[in-house]
Amino acid sequence: MPDSTPPDAPAPEEGTDASADAAPAASGISRRGLFGLAGAGVLGAGVGVAGGIAVDRFVLPASASAQENAAVYPFYAANQSGIVTPAQDRLHFASYDVASGVTRDDLIGLLKDWSAAAALMTAGDPVGTYGAVNGPYTAPPEDTGEALGLPASGLTITFGFGPTLFTTADGTDRFGIAAQRPEALVDLPHFPADMLQEAASGGDLCIQACSDDPQVAVHAIRNLSRIAFGRAAIRWSQLGFGRTSSTTTAQATPRNLFGFKDGTANIKAEESSVVDDQVWAHGDDGAAWMAGGSYLVARKIRMTIETWDRTSLKEQETIVGRTKGEGAPYSGGTEFSAPDFEATGQGGKPLIAADSHVRLAHPDQNSGAQLLRRGYNFVDGNDDLGHLNAGLFFIAYQRDPRTQFIPIQMNLAKSDAMNEYLRHVGSAIFAVPPGASNGGYVGETLFGA
Repeated sequence: MPDSTPPDAPAPEEGTDASADAAPAASGISRRGLFGLAGAGVLGAGVGVAGGIAVDRFVLPASASAQENAAVYPFYAANQSGIVTPAQDRLHFASYDVASGVTRDDLIGLLKDWSAAAALMTAGDPVGTYGAVNGPYTAPPEDTGEALGLPASGLTITFGFGPTLFTTADGTDRFGIAAQRPEALVDLPHFPADMLQEAASGGDLCIQACSDDPQVAVHAIRNLSRIAFGRAAIRWSQLGFGRTSSTTTAQATPRNLFGFKDGTANIKAEESSVVDDQVWAHGDDGAAWMAGGSYLVARKIRMTIETWDRTSLKEQETIVGRTKGEGAPYSGGTEFSAPDFEATGQGGKPLIAADSHVRLAHPDQNSGAQLLRRGYNFVDGNDDLGHLNAGLFFIAYQRDPRTQFIPIQMNLAKSDAMNEYLRHVGSAIFAVPPGASNGGYVGETLFGA
């Protein structure tokens, strides 16, 4: 599996004198990327260093938690991490729009800068040559510093390309890649009862940062956004906590904000044949550059918590199709028992209701289609009525949304009894390319090394 034993990652050089021109080469981040981090003050930094400013002022000890959450997943791999990687507990997801006037070379430069920084951060190292505290004293730090002393905490950084990167809404091919848009990267349809907000939908690029430490995840998005300054800006973002699915057999099934176990039947990393068939894109699928990649669908789903909380336990379980405690299908057994959709109860009615979520989402009801889910709970304060603005930030990876997410979601949108308690307010789809080669960058299969 690509997310197994991590290789040694490059560490930033500290305590050395260098000019601003030399710094980007050492960190792997381009000169423009460095300017995005530090601003115009970097120009003066080269003079200051040459003038003898000490750059090895601070050496911070590792925090007491350095022995905890120390998992490190490789950035350079055949597949991007953050897909079949064991689902972490925290998320910071961001969608970006590429700035007007950015050229193809500028975009490639951004992807190279992002990849170099991601390789450092996923290894638990600060961004840049000098990081947060060892650089020129008269220039802004290369790294924002809030992750100093923290371990990598299982950080994964996953990049994706939206449909509008290939062709804008008015049909413009900004970067000469319109012909390379995969057929599977479709514009998602408007599903019944969608209440989508433009401010929480779409985007040219996306970054999914997952970690077991929320500060590490936020640090990743913050620094990648600084690097993108002048080339791309955040369109919308989402914080998540409490994963709502397990991606390995070693993980217990978590619960969503309705209090039910979520993702019991999720694809697991150990199911290699299923992962290959349902998650990874193949070279003969129509876009050879996507081989080893996947397609990410993100949906922000607000839950009407207060209404659900006044619903009887019996009705809750009937809507879901599983027991709330054990998580067993209503047809009987334990959590991992296969649902029996033919089982009937009193009056010959099916034990698992025809409009239950479990029945409508099950592969047996969707021509065998499955999704690898990596969703998270969210609570974004409250609305004007004092209701919690909370719910599920749904993330799913798949080989082809046309035969997986779209028909499954259409099935649910038309008939799911749970729709009474849900509002889909955000939506986006991205092509997630394969992983970067060692020292390369994400997207090199599309743009060329």
